[in-house]
Amino acid sequence: MNLAKWKETGIGLLGRGALAALIAAGSLLAPAGSIRAEGGGTIRVALYADIGSKYKSTVPLVTLQSEQSFSLLSAAGGAPLLSVPAQNRVRVSLDGFRVKVMETPSWQTAADGAKKLQAASLKPQIFMATRSGSKVYQLYTGGYASESAARNGLSSVMKAGLALPDGQTPAVAGTKRLSAGTYPTLEEAQAAVNTLTGAGLDAWPVFVSGEGGSARTEVWVGEASSDSELADISATAAAQLPQLALTPVAQGTPAVIIRMDAGFDLNSEVQVFHYMLTGSNAKFMVSGNEKGIMLTERSKRVYRGDLELGNLNGSLSVINVVPVEQYLYAVVGGEVSSSWPEEALKAQAVAARSYALSQGNRFEVANVVDTTLSQVYNGIGAEAPSIIKAVDATAGEVLKSGGKTVEAVFSSNSGGVTADPSEVWNSGGSNFASVPSAEDAAAVGSAKKWYYMLLDNGVSGYAREDNIKLTGSKTAAGLPLATATVKDVNIRPLPVVDSSAAPTGKLNPGQNAVVLNQVFESGSYSWIKGPYSSADLLKSLAGKTSGTLPSTITTLEVTRRGPSGRAVEVKANGQILQVKYPDLFRSSFGGLPSTLFDIVPAGSYTVLGADGATASIGSTASAGVLSATGQVSSTGSGTVVMGADQATRVVTGTPGFYFIGWGYGHGLGMSQWGVKGMADKGYDYKQILQHYFSNVTIIKE
Repeated sequence: MNLAKWKETGIGLLGRGALAALIAAGSLLAPAGSIRAEGGGTIRVALYADIGSKYKSTVPLVTLQSEQSFSLLSAAGGAPLLSVPAQNRVRVSLDGFRVKVMETPSWQTAADGAKKLQAASLKPQIFMATRSGSKVYQLYTGGYASESAARNGLSSVMKAGLALPDGQTPAVAGTKRLSAGTYPTLEEAQAAVNTLTGAGLDAWPVFVSGEGGSARTEVWVGEASSDSELADISATAAAQLPQLALTPVAQGTPAVIIRMDAGFDLNSEVQVFHYMLTGSNAKFMVSGNEKGIMLTERSKRVYRGDLELGNLNGSLSVINVVPVEQYLYAVVGGEVSSSWPEEALKAQAVAARSYALSQGNRFEVANVVDTTLSQVYNGIGAEAPSIIKAVDATAGEVLKSGGKTVEAVFSSNSGGVTADPSEVWNSGGSNFASVPSAEDAAAVGSAKKWYYMLLDNGVSGYAREDNIKLTGSKTAAGLPLATATVKDVNIRPLPVVDSSAAPTGKLNPGQNAVVLNQVFESGSYSWIKGPYSSADLLKSLAGKTSGTLPSTITTLEVTRRGPSGRAVEVKANGQILQVKYPDLFRSSFGGLPSTLFDIVPAGSYTVLGADGATASIGSTASAGVLSATGQVSSTGSGTVVMGADQATRVVTGTPGFYFIGWGYGHGLGMSQWGVKGMADKGYDYKQILQHYFSNVTIIKE
């Protein structure tokens, strides 16, 4: 492929008129350079991929852009195909079945149609082509995974109420094509494209993968959905252009079809190159640069290293191939704050490196993914000088045990004590054990506490301590009284500011409330969730337990705990809720932060009799209470009860269950807030790691 000649002549990928417009707009592709991500140990991070039950995150197309030019390669280490100039955008999608809706010389007509299709929950695409040197706009929907899905899409298009050009009828477009041969240069390929499109046929330049990362330039014709349609296209071409010999393209041939996208913005015409990957095993590389490549669809994150684009299980896969140490710059920045002490950042770097390198090919096409299923990886935007310094200072260091790299798992906050493997996934090995983690309290630091209070009207809830002051008086039961320091202090249902939850009441200066308890604001160290009704719990439990669920949950209690105190068995109505492993209780109960929790019924309390027997008193029942004046009867709702731990609460008239817990995450291995707390106390990163992981040594590889 004579790329130098292509640059010299300026013919490019379009006809001369279209090319001139693109030069003015700064959108012309230039010949590829040889910039590559630096060598050394790399890691493969799946950003988008369909890996079956292991991981699935898909997108129909991606938009790429960079502050520096970047190149499209035929494969890893393969032939350079094209270079995208700095600040230019390109789009990439998979070739597949589509519905070709219309072709029109008016971009506005195509855009109006696209908006109607979008409103009908269809996925419109607009491509620009030429007919005898003049622009036309082709409106499609798709892509679709199969011809039958495209037929259903066609039916939906017909119901969308579009105004179609005279004589045009939407039809399914497929992946069967004809080749007009191989061409030594892009300009010669484009000349053949112009001849074919001038005859009313659809044709495009194509880069076809060859052996050893090589590539050749071809021209492909048509987008038929069946062999009979392909034969019709061949007959039409033979009748009008007998000098061209067309042969069927073998199904599954890996290639890049080059088209011009005109649907980037449906409010104004913007044209960007669109590369359609075709072939069952298509795989191409975008070679990175020092500024990184922005992936618009992934929250506009910018990534170091290369991006591998391919067809995986019928979906577009995007794999970031990046040097391990550069990957860690973003991982450490995504997992913890760059303002943390240096020793804490070093500990996180070694743990994250160990985890990453222990994964092998866990995700088949990738070592890790970019979510918490592996480690948070948000690209260059998560980096900071302090983090880069910590990663570089520990470069190559990993945790080893028995000659193997340790899968050094970690979570945000263990709530004061880390988990034992038996409390999480029923596995973990000798490198994990429950250890104290008092430094987890660093997460609350100087945070305000909240008062749990009972108002005169029987309403209970929480108010932050900076809006409340103690009066110095107490109730007959010895509970302190408090009042508001400002007008209309909101009494909230939980100890956290949540605009979506209405306050339970208000307190003003001069009005007194009984202080029942004082707690930290709900966060990563401690939290309160609920109350969850029976219906809420049954909905959340559905599909997560192996046994039959009761029709109504009247009692819910932790009946067995592991070494750290985490729940490993919970019973509803006396029946064990069977989960595959204990950590699933988090998702089973509506997404709890951790399994280190107590369950408190909102509308009942338990009484311990002198004979050792217990009885549950509901909100509508009454109980005999022995007071200084003798036995009196107390109804459940509104009753203030104090437990053996001196914690006090109000029994409400609403049935349900509160979860009161500590920690955030599975709790196994290293606690990130505990690391921060230990570093604050002067521990170095090696001491920290050896506290959280058992039987390990730190080795530089």
